[in-house]
Amino acid sequence: MASESLPVSPDRFGAMGPMDRGGKEPGAVTAPEARRTFLDELEAPGPMRAVELRPPPVGLPGARSVDAWIDLNQGVRSLLRDNRFVLFTDDAVGDREEESLQHLTANLGVRADLSRVVPFLTCKHSLDYCLLFARRAASYGLTAVTVTGGDPEAGHPRCLPRSRDLRSRVRREASGVALGAWVNPYRSAAEQVEFLMEEGHEADYYLTQVVSHHDLDPLDRFLEEAARRGVPQPGVIGVFFYRSGNPATLRRLSRFIPVPADPLLREFESGVTPEAVCAHTLRALAERGVEKVYVSNLAPRGAAERLRRVEALLG
Repeated sequence: MASESLPVSPDRFGAMGPMDRGGKEPGAVTAPEARRTFLDELEAPGPMRAVELRPPPVGLPGARSVDAWIDLNQGVRSLLRDNRFVLFTDDAVGDREEESLQHLTANLGVRADLSRVVPFLTCKHSLDYCLLFARRAASYGLTAVTVTGGDPEAGHPRCLPRSRDLRSRVRREASGVALGAWVNPYRSAAEQVEFLMEEGHEADYYLTQVVSHHDLDPLDRFLEEAARRGVPQPGVIGVFFYRSGNPATLRRLSRFIPVPADPLLREFESGVTPEAVCAHTLRALAERGVEKVYVSNLAPRGAAERLRRVEALLG
């Protein structure tokens, strides 16, 4: 995030900022009563395909920053019109990002349904900042926040040792907001499940690291262990949208996520489109009974249309 300062920035893109809404303080935007919360959606039968987006990085020059936020805001509006839940990263892969909540509440306008926005919140900020972020999220009508530890090897130190510690504190500050945890199926399934089963873990749901249809054995082990132990929380499985089979790009991505580079290269070389590659993973997950997923790495502009094309391939 750009800073630990908390007032919402002035509106730059033509929508009313919070202090323009009849003089109301931030928090005036509330979720429509008829909407399902994020946790409601996870516990209901049927598919849910959310989208994970990244805010622009900190430090973009003025014109590039404005363009990036315009693209992001337009993409979010389209996704919300499609009744998607939109997840927002918090300093993904160690890179500092602008705060999504600050900009979205200022620039999406008073009719935006922020109940479908689900931000990440890592421990890589001051404790005061994290607790105020949670209160702001609740006041704007957000229904869920995914609380993670953050990479201990990069960036600022954690304000608390573990994400469960922060969830416990956030729970008292933002009652009624569902809190999520992060699991990585590429690590020990027993370990990851044990985290979810710990007393005091304070998680209402979990998200996973992204997976691919080319390497689902780790996810299978995690799902089997979760079923065996009776994990009570619903989960959302991550799927990465590979935009191309560029070898250099895949090598760069492999520094941050598991990338089955060789089979992906063969798939793209055979003429398969990015949408079809994504659809192959979604289909493989559906065959395992996985209905709740989020798709990462869609470009904000056109994300809604591209995901609709992916779904059309599923039939």
